[in-house]
Amino acid sequence: MSRLAVRNPATGALITELPADDAVEVAAKSRLARAAQPAWARRPESERREYIVRFRAGIVDELEALAALMTRETGKPISMSRNELNGFLGRIDFFLAHTQAVTAVQTVFSDSGMQEQIEHLPLGVVANISAWNYPWFVGGNVFIPALLTGNAVLYKPSEFAAMTGLAMARLLHAAGVPGDVFAPLIGGGDVGAALLDQAIDGLFFTGSHATGVRIAQALGPRLVKLQLELGGKDATYVCEDADVPKAAGSLADGAMYNTGQSCCAVERIYVHASIHDAFVKAFVAAVSAFKVGDPMLESTCIGPLTRAAQLDVLDAQVADALARGATLLAGGHRLPGPGNWYQPTVFSNASHTMALMREETFGPLIGIQKVRGDEEAVALMNDSRYGLTAGVFTPDEARARQLLAQVSTGSVYWNCCDRVSPRLPWSGRGDSGLGLTLSTYGIQAFTRPKAWHLRQAW
Repeated sequence: MSRLAVRNPATGALITELPADDAVEVAAKSRLARAAQPAWARRPESERREYIVRFRAGIVDELEALAALMTRETGKPISMSRNELNGFLGRIDFFLAHTQAVTAVQTVFSDSGMQEQIEHLPLGVVANISAWNYPWFVGGNVFIPALLTGNAVLYKPSEFAAMTGLAMARLLHAAGVPGDVFAPLIGGGDVGAALLDQAIDGLFFTGSHATGVRIAQALGPRLVKLQLELGGKDATYVCEDADVPKAAGSLADGAMYNTGQSCCAVERIYVHASIHDAFVKAFVAAVSAFKVGDPMLESTCIGPLTRAAQLDVLDAQVADALARGATLLAGGHRLPGPGNWYQPTVFSNASHTMALMREETFGPLIGIQKVRGDEEAVALMNDSRYGLTAGVFTPDEARARQLLAQVSTGSVYWNCCDRVSPRLPWSGRGDSGLGLTLSTYGIQAFTRPKAWHLRQAW
């Protein structure tokens, strides 16, 4: 049996080696899930709900241990791991509160003996290839509504969050979800590739654009329901009437939270020329105050990068920005010693000739560009193949709405950033993907409608 090595990104030390699945085991788990799904779907909705309620209680009981486990294998600062788990409880509550109403049979017409109804049936077997940066959020956005609506789930956690994925499976099984209904698949890209070969009814993926394209090419001819949550190059415009200290503090957190490893992290900032210098000064001061260090310490704000390979991406973007005339104001280098550490890095005088303003960074690196006004800012915000989120800082709501209406992204922010709500759909445009999670639409994504035409007997 092959093994998956799990390393601590803060130190590079080996944490453990996990038994990994191969193509044969993936196929076997897929067959078992297919056989188990009809009985799971026939269980009363109230029974499936009760299992998820128990799962939630299990998380509460083990929250501190689960947070520490996530920090050990991903490098996420412990306070942020705890925040994720507490936030995930709220997402579970949302799904529990809304699934029954969303999936209830709807009578949409009734007249003269003819009735029309819509029934919401489970997709069947759902495959989920999840991410490491927010494993509970990203995974739970899929498997909680999928299970509640009667689907079986083949769950492949990222190889960089595999221990957390196994903890999810353990808690679900202890809560009463059958092992064949929620089956974890452990391994790297080869396991994901084997999963695509199975007879699945839906594939929900979170990861890079390049991998998403390969998945679409593989599943497109089979017409499998496909949802791709891909990358972002999220932009914010700071208007001349913005509160500079508040905007700088909010955006510094939005750029550096989770060491910049968020799809919706702020990755490019456009600032009106009249306040540019004051904003840059305040922004650098805010970033410089973030403590870099041991992610197990409560005071740490910036931890290591989860993936060592991303260090090369940051090095390349820094070198490119310097070569093209950007001004380095903070950071710009790897930190010495073991582990995947990079200094929080800020550039001014950035432009769209530079990779750091065009290509996804996924690390503690940000570029700031001066603009002359609203028209230029909107044009630059839209000058991207990504379309996940965008924001505007101004006290004028009407102005913010007028600007954000012109931006092609799935989510927009007024005087805030880097925020996700279970009540709102999470979706992207362009290379940020297709489909959605969260909101009531994100529950319906795991069902297929069946139309009923019912005429009373003459």
